[in-house]
Amino acid sequence: MKVVKLSKKAILDAADVIQEGGIVCFPTDTIYGLLADATNKDAVERLYEIRRPSGRPFLLLIPEDPSILWSPQALDLRVGNVCDLLLFEFNATFVFYKRKPIPQYLLKGRKSFAVRLPAPQTHVMGLLNLVGVPLTAPSANPEGEKPATTIKEAVEYFGNKVDLYVDGGTLKGKPSTIVRCLYPKGLRLIREGNIPFKKILERYKELIASYYGIGDAP
Repeated sequence: MKVVKLSKKAILDAADVIQEGGIVCFPTDTIYGLLADATNKDAVERLYEIRRPSGRPFLLLIPEDPSILWSPQALDLRVGNVCDLLLFEFNATFVFYKRKPIPQYLLKGRKSFAVRLPAPQTHVMGLLNLVGVPLTAPSANPEGEKPATTIKEAVEYFGNKVDLYVDGGTLKGKPSTIVRCLYPKGLRLIREGNIPFKKILERYKELIASYYGIGDAP
């Protein structure tokens, strides 16, 4: 276990740990998260063991490059409709029904998965762009406990079970808004958070109208 202050070197160190199959506690653009390489089954299974005994699937964070969603070395997370566009316009969490072959170790028997693109020019986006693959990113707390707002709290929760802790100070950001995409039936709000649901819904309607033609949207 190692604790370091947030810096350029710390981000590079975090990328190295993740690429080697380790787990990093890192300040995201909302709250502290536990990050692991989503394409590494062993790393993800280890994260399940220390974070979520219930076996519910984790949120996935993705880099800025849209091609990462379907690159051979990563995962095909496209759903093939306007919800893909929403994902790259808002740093909210979108829950999609599985349309492509996604490893079962990420789904845990579910038929849907949650994805979020963090805000641009943030430390966590810099880390994502360095590692170049989606990352599993549950909040830094054991199942049923309050999310850690400081590294000290995270260390108290997980101790040596996490390989690297990156201290970004006290985080007081809102958790992300969670929206279930039921295309073509619309969107359903699961949790209001960092982005107003009304704003996301308005943009969805604009995209649908543009896709089908005014007056033809389902």
